[in-house]
Amino acid sequence: MKTAIKKTADTKSKTGTAAAKPTASKTAPKGTVKAKPSAAEGLRELFVDSLKDIYWAEKALVKALPKMAKNATSENLITAINEHLSVTQEQVARLEEVFKSVGEKAAAKKCDAMEGLIKEGESIMEETEAGPVRDAGIIAASQKIEHYEIATYGTLAAFATTLGEDDAVLLLEKTLAEEKQADVTLTEAAYNTINFDAKEEDQK
Repeated sequence: MKTAIKKTADTKSKTGTAAAKPTASKTAPKGTVKAKPSAAEGLRELFVDSLKDIYWAEKALVKALPKMAKNATSENLITAINEHLSVTQEQVARLEEVFKSVGEKAAAKKCDAMEGLIKEGESIMEETEAGPVRDAGIIAASQKIEHYEIATYGTLAAFATTLGEDDAVLLLEKTLAEEKQADVTLTEAAYNTINFDAKEEDQK
């Protein structure tokens, strides 16, 4: 009887020891970014967050483009900027349609990327003399903005396709095509005259 009791005690002791084993650490690896409490948990939520981001960006651009046009000297560049201002205003309205099509209220969320790109454009204007050199700088800043928008709208269209938001896809792809065309227009303006005029400034 004593032996049986001892075995039972030993078994309990071993079981207790096993249960007391420390579990594997759940600490995130070094360098892992901790998500905010409001972080997106699914693709739809990420899609809507990204819409808010670009909505803010386009509205900020509407305010920034007139300053670029005012500081440009090439008539072709001024025309291109003013035409894109009109297109950008339409894109803001189109984004509101996208929000509506996916059942969300249009809302803006500060876009750090666009804020930085606009500030860079302002710095370029401050660091260049008015004329061809500044015009070349304005084109460079504008194309960085266009490339950011092209990447953003391409991604949003892909998200919308995955989510089955067909109306949103059509609207986003229309804006994507406009951004690509704006980039081409800026490239043509640069290589037709402006970059070469800026080069001549170096030779004076």
